[in-house]
Amino acid sequence: MDAQPQSGRMNRRDILRWSAAGALTAAAATAIPLTREVKTATLPALPASKMPKPYTAAFVRPPVLKPYQTGKDQLGRFARYTISQRPGVANLVPNLRTPIYAYNGIFPGPVIELDQGVRAYVRMRNKLPANHPRLSHPFHTSTHLHGSASMPQYDGYANDITMPGYYKEYRYPNFQPARTLWYHDHGVHHTAENVYSGLAAFYLMHDPAERALLPQGEFDVPLMVNDIMLAADGAPNYNDRTHSGLWGDIILVNGQPWPVMKVKRRVYRFRVLNASISRSYRFQLSTGDPVTMVATDGGLMPVAQQVGSWRHGSAERYEILIDFRKYKAGQRIELRNLSNKNNVDFANTGKVMAFDVVDDAFTTVNNKIPTTLVGSPVMKLTEAQSLRSRRLEVERKHDMWTINGKTWHDVGESGFRDVVSNPDLNDVELWEIENKSGGWFHPVHIHLIDFQILSRNGAPAFPWERGPKDVVYVGEGETVRLLMRFEHQKGKYMIHCHNLPHEDHDMMQQFSVGLKAGAVDVNDPINAAKAVKDTLPPWA
Repeated sequence: MDAQPQSGRMNRRDILRWSAAGALTAAAATAIPLTREVKTATLPALPASKMPKPYTAAFVRPPVLKPYQTGKDQLGRFARYTISQRPGVANLVPNLRTPIYAYNGIFPGPVIELDQGVRAYVRMRNKLPANHPRLSHPFHTSTHLHGSASMPQYDGYANDITMPGYYKEYRYPNFQPARTLWYHDHGVHHTAENVYSGLAAFYLMHDPAERALLPQGEFDVPLMVNDIMLAADGAPNYNDRTHSGLWGDIILVNGQPWPVMKVKRRVYRFRVLNASISRSYRFQLSTGDPVTMVATDGGLMPVAQQVGSWRHGSAERYEILIDFRKYKAGQRIELRNLSNKNNVDFANTGKVMAFDVVDDAFTTVNNKIPTTLVGSPVMKLTEAQSLRSRRLEVERKHDMWTINGKTWHDVGESGFRDVVSNPDLNDVELWEIENKSGGWFHPVHIHLIDFQILSRNGAPAFPWERGPKDVVYVGEGETVRLLMRFEHQKGKYMIHCHNLPHEDHDMMQQFSVGLKAGAVDVNDPINAAKAVKDTLPPWA
């Protein structure tokens, strides 16, 4: 099989030539105006008369993908999967078809669910058009398993791209504690457009501690929340307002607009993922009752937290328990969005989904609210263990989004040698990240590792953040201090803003772990495991 003709250093100005915009029209007349430039509309927006109505769609769970092979070898158990990135159709609005480009042609994509210690091999086939039909950019992809301590060449490094007609087999070790992960596109300079088009899916990992403490099966429910704005023909309307962000006027949960879920009178666990490319949320139950926060990005918290609402940035995962035992059959409870500073809100973006309580029978296994959970190793780190401190400033300079004044373009120009940090394997560092951008918030994601949030503007982390994290919300005027151990793998990894238009233009840097100056990088993220020509039969 031939390796694809690819270059890690693509001509940036060539790959940035695209223009597609949406409109703020009567259907979105209640938008909070931005102080930034808004692009001229080129696509007619969906009229208000055709907007989907909240709480009319039924809730759906994304399907679980079955491996095509399982087994055991000298390294232990493994499972093999195959996924095709390909066109599909969603039905978000009656009598309109919404074209998507997604994993196996569905949004969200199929769920991969397995136990800790079972290695996964995921064959990712790019069966997309050569260029995005609406946005015209080259439809190259790079798949990132967000939350995994993958080797660099399988981490979805932005410039490790797979072209249409090629495939790459990703290898995932799955030795970390149980957690909610997700896989999504990370293709250089087009991550926002590709994820917005549909390339996002859950990946759930279990372990004995989590199974013993929290609801499972029917009562363990993934919720992928994102927003979208549609054109008059039902197609996604992409307008990132001069690369500042995209805020849609329709809220989707697992691909359905404002759905209604029937729930039994017991405790449910919800794995809430913000898959919006820009929007942040502040979730709250309509009853005003608190939820119980039990896990963050990196898995179980040391101690469960009761929270009345929580701020939820792009790519963050929070696992909550809702106790429906206190409600009567026939009662409706809404999950609402109070929003946050620097969002753009519309008539119905304050609604998310509804729960209708039914009096059906249920199992009582794990039907309780735990208090003490299982502390992640990173939550036991202390500042005294830190070998050094780093300071990162995130801001907009010269119409580009930067980290410490530099962009991903600068990293490419350095031959992918520039790094913001170069710890040895197992070093502990303290990072301070300051948001110097007036008018913006930045959900900052650090690949490979989990971290502990020590403080925010000198105050303790919010109650919902007191667990292992890999994304930190850095709001306007905020400075956060993070403590982390650089463990598991050697090589180069990315750090970037997860407001994806910011990442693409160009708020991304990298760090290296355990690499000496001038040493050969055997796990080079671009060249160590290249994609190959896809000559497999369609069903493989």
